[in-house]
Amino acid sequence: MDLHRIDLNLLVSLDMLLAERNVTHAAQRLSISQPALSAQLRQLRDLFRDPLLLPAARGMTPTARALELQAPLREMLATLSSLVAERQPFDPAVADNTFRIAATDSIQAAVCVPLIARVRDFAPAVRVALFPADSPRLAEQLASGELDLAFSTPQSMPESLKTRPLYDETFLCLLRRGHPAGARPLDLDVFCGLDHVLVSPAGGGFAGVVDDVLAQLGRKRRVVASLTSFLVAPALVAESEMICTVPARLARRSGDALNILAPPCEVGAFSVAMGWHPRTDSDPAQKWLRDQALAAAEDVREPRGSALNHAAYGMQAR
Repeated sequence: MDLHRIDLNLLVSLDMLLAERNVTHAAQRLSISQPALSAQLRQLRDLFRDPLLLPAARGMTPTARALELQAPLREMLATLSSLVAERQPFDPAVADNTFRIAATDSIQAAVCVPLIARVRDFAPAVRVALFPADSPRLAEQLASGELDLAFSTPQSMPESLKTRPLYDETFLCLLRRGHPAGARPLDLDVFCGLDHVLVSPAGGGFAGVVDDVLAQLGRKRRVVASLTSFLVAPALVAESEMICTVPARLARRSGDALNILAPPCEVGAFSVAMGWHPRTDSDPAQKWLRDQALAAAEDVREPRGSALNHAAYGMQAR
């Protein structure tokens, strides 16, 4: 293919067509007429010697060649945009950026809540949008600029991303305030005798890491409710006799309707990291966002052992 034949505007249009898969919608987003975009599509088909998009019952269906082009095209256009953009210092006081962050629900509660509060304090015109972190297109979304930052466990991060540790997380147990088992430290007999709530992000699971630990000790628990979100668990526990084991930072944000207790066995820990595409590594706005994320993660830390000290005496969460 002769590079002199390539009109960059054609590639921008192809990117939009692949995203929308509808000529009318793509033309509206590109602010051009539908006939003009249809003419560009004909040029693109000639350029790539492939139909690229075929008529379907609703919109258009991309060919295998088009799907093959989609991810590298988005990354190339994002890189070009970064190259030609005027690099200016980021001033949060006047910035009006929109930052898009992917995170699991428990990490959203633990980090994104204080992060958004910090952004509001220092950059009142900046907007933040949160997205799920389980997209199979996470690397592509960060490469294309659809997302700016991702929070997840290090092992879940695509290898193509740059990463930095945020914090190590442990687990605590939640019981409603006034629950008889909350008056003293939990032991294994009491713990295994309670009805348990389990969070199964994929849905429908009734066993998890706690069950693995108990099995090693020759014990079992009774899981009676399986949820898809950690954020629902505190409300359910507050209105029931059930117990739930949740990430410690989420437990500490659960409000004063709950008791926070240490689990009676070593459940283990996991790490949380943030990831971003190398293309944005030196971007001033992106660096500022990452700095705020680090500060937000630091803000939610408590002195080591403090929550466990509360739990050891069955004190109510404050």
